[in-house]
Amino acid sequence: MTQAECFHCGEPVLTGSQFTTHIDNCDRLMCCPGCQAVSAAIIEAGLSNYYKYRTEPGSKQTALVPEELSAFSAFDLPEVQQDFVHNESEISRVSLSIDGITCAACAWLIEHKLKHVPGICAIQVNTTTERALVSWLPEQIKLSDILGQISQIGYQAAPYQVDEQEIQSKQNSRKFLLRLGLAGFATMQVMMFALALYAGYFTELEVQYRDYFRWVSMIFAAPVVFYSAQPFYFSAIRSMFSGRLNMDVSVSIAILGAYIASCIATVNATGEVYFESVSMFTFFLLLGRYFEQNARQKASVSSSNLHKLVPLTAHLITGNDCEEVPAKGLKVGDIILVKPGEVVAADGIIIDGSSSFNESMLTGEQVPVIKLDSSEVYAGTINIEQPVRVRISAVGQDQLVAEIIRLQESASNNKPKVALYVDTISNYFTWAILTIALLTYIVWNLYWPEDAFWVTLAVLVATCPCALALATPTAVTCATGIFTRIGVIARKPGVFEKLTQIKHVVFDKTGTLTCGTLTVSEVEVYGHLKKDEALAVAAALETGSLHPIAKAFEPYNRGLFDVIEPQSVVGAGLTGLIDGTQYKIGSAEFVKAKDCGTQAVFLAQGDELLARFTLIDAIRPDAKEAVATLTAQGCTVSVASGDASNHVDEVAERIGIKNIYKGLKPNDKLSLVQKFQQIEGTAMFGDGINDAPVLAGANLSVAMGSGSAITKNSADLILLGDHLSRFNDAVTVAKMTEKIIKQNLYWALGYNLFIIPLAVTGHVAPYIAALGMSASSLIVVGNSLRLLRVRL
Repeated sequence: MTQAECFHCGEPVLTGSQFTTHIDNCDRLMCCPGCQAVSAAIIEAGLSNYYKYRTEPGSKQTALVPEELSAFSAFDLPEVQQDFVHNESEISRVSLSIDGITCAACAWLIEHKLKHVPGICAIQVNTTTERALVSWLPEQIKLSDILGQISQIGYQAAPYQVDEQEIQSKQNSRKFLLRLGLAGFATMQVMMFALALYAGYFTELEVQYRDYFRWVSMIFAAPVVFYSAQPFYFSAIRSMFSGRLNMDVSVSIAILGAYIASCIATVNATGEVYFESVSMFTFFLLLGRYFEQNARQKASVSSSNLHKLVPLTAHLITGNDCEEVPAKGLKVGDIILVKPGEVVAADGIIIDGSSSFNESMLTGEQVPVIKLDSSEVYAGTINIEQPVRVRISAVGQDQLVAEIIRLQESASNNKPKVALYVDTISNYFTWAILTIALLTYIVWNLYWPEDAFWVTLAVLVATCPCALALATPTAVTCATGIFTRIGVIARKPGVFEKLTQIKHVVFDKTGTLTCGTLTVSEVEVYGHLKKDEALAVAAALETGSLHPIAKAFEPYNRGLFDVIEPQSVVGAGLTGLIDGTQYKIGSAEFVKAKDCGTQAVFLAQGDELLARFTLIDAIRPDAKEAVATLTAQGCTVSVASGDASNHVDEVAERIGIKNIYKGLKPNDKLSLVQKFQQIEGTAMFGDGINDAPVLAGANLSVAMGSGSAITKNSADLILLGDHLSRFNDAVTVAKMTEKIIKQNLYWALGYNLFIIPLAVTGHVAPYIAALGMSASSLIVVGNSLRLLRVRL
């Protein structure tokens, strides 16, 4: 009889059915309590997909698992971490989904709790997406310990995973709808009795009957106060523990105060009761939060959409066979077949074939990109025309799609300066409202004590600064969503403010105004070789060279000639023997030819000049349009290049740039930009590598390019699609975002300044105050959502 194997580690099971774990609706045998505990922790953490797509068994847990092992411990397993942890040098990064975040004070509490924990390098919490970006040193602290730290302060955190995030969101929505539905039902019941009493239908009844309806109202209002309103209480408690006050503090005081006072009046059979106001107030608040939640999800940048584009399977080529395997099991060096219409399963390099690929999901550009032999292709892109063979170069968190998601997370977590100001204002504003409420109660209690409590309640409710807290994050999140859609990533804080302040734009030439790829535009032969022969000889000599010029000759390398004893002369050219004859290719000086003043290389046989190849770096198709738009917007445009040739002047003239600075070293570019910055806000475009100093020193730095260059880039803004016009779009979006934020702030502050006098003087009932406050928040959210309708 075949011996059973441990479902977790694959070791023989010698203990019968003593240890089992319920996985995929089936009890799976485990070899020891260690494997049982770890597998149970993985399942309990919602990571069952690990067992579906793993390619190797888990590590055997030889010892009894310590008592501290909980669901969090599963996240320390390397097999599990490979799905969501990105390791860079000694630092690990993860995006966490956090349950329980309700406002900016929650983010403040989490950030301040974790930033002082040894081993944690950085943490950024986004209240809109309810996610956090955490960087830590694995040698000093485990991921499970980080999750435990967050749990200690009342929040549940787990690594952000697409499917689990969607399931958790649906569960939260169901809970919220249950609270909302209960509050609505109870409000209707309580209102029936309240309206009847107010209308005098029961005025002829004896006191005991009146009190009976009060007791019934109190019972119906109880689940509203003690269940439906729970989110407000927990948020308020966490806020107070953090030493700050958020808007839910005043809300909680209002709900509990009104209910307790009404209960006392009911028990004592004296005074007025306002159970209907409490129920209606809670219902309106929850209704407002429900719409805010839906709007927040709509506005949120959904990184999961990128993950979903990567297929689950791939066609792996092994020898002469091709089999379908899970894409998760691919390794660097594997060769896969990508058929027309299929999605690339992992980043790689084409080793056989050519085709065009739709990369719109990564760059925002719908025009297919032609990919030839040795071209890079990326996971999630679609092969359109011909089958190609691809050698895998990156998998998992090292792929471009994962890097874009990390950049997107970082961008959405960046807070503009105005958001930081609003967070501070919101805290002081809550203190001010509580002070005003206290003074209101004191004054009314002196002259009209019977109304003092209810007027104070209306003040607390009407002036809740929810709209103020939502004014900035909703707008920024919507704007970040537009950036992602058009292929623009904002990597650093303050980008939105900087974009609106730019008055001078400086472009590098190579790789920025031009495509950065040299091509042979003209061939002039002087000797016995024909053009095709001259190109073939030149291509053979350039084979193996890593110089950009060598790539210009790659299309002409047909394997017609073999080069013997190839040699490279740094900064000059190449030499080699072909059919026993010495050839050399390089600069005019190297082959002793006359310099024609254009960007060209020369081919010679001994001292005989055979051919001249004129090279060009094509100008980006939208460069002229982008420069014209910037000029029309009132920006000064300059080109600063390290190239000292006339080619800089030619490019600038064709594009329409009059300010030309050429022959500059990196430090010279930095000095030039610093000089401009003394006068006006300056943006610098570069490739992010050789222009690192000037990019770091500019007010706003913009990098071109996708692929591996992203990971080396330290720019503020990245244009994934390599289209300069996207920068103009980014400026337009930034200006619209600034306008929306100002409108939101004006409305939020204006509403509170308008409602405070009315509430203090007793002209606003508590339930009307609740309705007004919810409407104010919805107006702010709705105004921010207008950004999502922008089409560029």
